[in-house]
Amino acid sequence: MSSVEDEAFLVARARTGDRDAFAELVRRYQRLVFAVSYRLLGDPDLADDVVQETFIRAFLSLERFRGTTLRAWLLRIAHNAALDQLRAIARRRTVPLDHASEQVAFDVPESGIEQAELRAALEAALAALPVEQRAVVVLADVEGLPYEEIAQALGLPLGTVKSRLARARVRLRTLLQSDPRARELLELSGRLPDRAGESPERLTEGE
Repeated sequence: MSSVEDEAFLVARARTGDRDAFAELVRRYQRLVFAVSYRLLGDPDLADDVVQETFIRAFLSLERFRGTTLRAWLLRIAHNAALDQLRAIARRRTVPLDHASEQVAFDVPESGIEQAELRAALEAALAALPVEQRAVVVLADVEGLPYEEIAQALGLPLGTVKSRLARARVRLRTLLQSDPRARELLELSGRLPDRAGESPERLTEGE
């Protein structure tokens, strides 16, 4: 049985009320939903809330799931739940994006203080993006989803995803180059891109 067939079987079982089947789906996607929610919100507690809300909503509306991948469907629920959190927070206080450096967001090898500083600089630049740009960067360059699935997850036309991602990458590059220490670290690591629009993947991949 292929992974797609296996997932379809689990979804079918979960639709009949099989909680073990749904628990397996949660196990498969919980890390991804948390990672995306965390980078949108910058707060692990809020991200945990989004994870719980995502899977509760998914369980209650599983009968309506069709026409897309389960991963994209879950990420769309999570994205909407995270936006609800941001709107609620905006009415009360500033979103605590300063927490973003608490967790590794990019695949940068841990090798001392300079690498820790580089991770923090990348996290800070990501957190400084508008949330709509942050979402496409996280899904494309951190989680590696294909553009078509990102479009499904965010409910956007494919062209919008591509243009938004291009603008986000340019903004990330500008933010990193405007920080002298970040620029120095990226130059030392050989990861500073030579042209606008280079993706964070290229910034953080190994030698």
